[in-house]
Amino acid sequence: MSTAGLLTTDGLWRALTRRDRLFLIAGPCVIESPAHPHRVAARVKAVAEELGMACVFKASYDKANRSSLGSYRGPGLERGLEILAEVRERHRLPILTDVHEVAQVERAAEVADVLQIPAFLCRQTDLVRAAAATGRIVNVKKGQFMAPWDMKPVLEKAASTGNRRLLVTERGFTFGYNNLVVDMRAFPVLRSFGYPVVFDVTHSVQRPGGLGDRSGGDAHFIDTLAPAGVAAGVDGVFMEVHENPARALSDGPNAYRLARLRGLLRRLLQVQQAAAAR
Repeated sequence: MSTAGLLTTDGLWRALTRRDRLFLIAGPCVIESPAHPHRVAARVKAVAEELGMACVFKASYDKANRSSLGSYRGPGLERGLEILAEVRERHRLPILTDVHEVAQVERAAEVADVLQIPAFLCRQTDLVRAAAATGRIVNVKKGQFMAPWDMKPVLEKAASTGNRRLLVTERGFTFGYNNLVVDMRAFPVLRSFGYPVVFDVTHSVQRPGGLGDRSGGDAHFIDTLAPAGVAAGVDGVFMEVHENPARALSDGPNAYRLARLRGLLRRLLQVQQAAAAR
């Protein structure tokens, strides 16, 4: 799929609401340097275009929710948005990034095509409404502490602004003792609200705080969970990818190795096709 039509809000929304083709949200957890997002974006775009998938590049300018004070957070709002704007312009890819405070929303909306509400902040009414009020597409992540049906009022908060360009993302449920679980029953529940459903498969294998001063993860389970989520009927997959997860500055233990992305996505498209034929 050509990315040219994805750089308008209407064009991107049409691509994300196709029920016959999985879409991809992918990129590194955080902006690690001015050059790194460009390298990842070029490779992600090439894979997505080869497979005919709509693609949104994601990266965070600030990871406000860190395990410890010393954890790397990113370049910050202003410099981070400059880098993301450069990625958007050079690679012609729509951009997704997190917003953590109402004060960040308008500035982030000048660059990002999709504003993301982090899972821990999904009940923050003012933040959800401010993001939706920009008219940008909004991706609301389901809190790790929430049942899937509890997301309906959250989405209603966003839609109350008149913006119905909303995505809702499953990223696992807190099971306790640094573990998350994914309940496949969540996907049809979330879809019943009338918005595209995304499976954040890489954060679903995270072990929050599992390494003491940082989060761990079980990235080897991504190959198991991703096809299961697609078979359950998700519209898109969200993946944090890195060329060398062991050296990633954030969320490396649950990131997917970039060199393996093409093979996994091919498999997911085959699963989607088989599930649609039922």
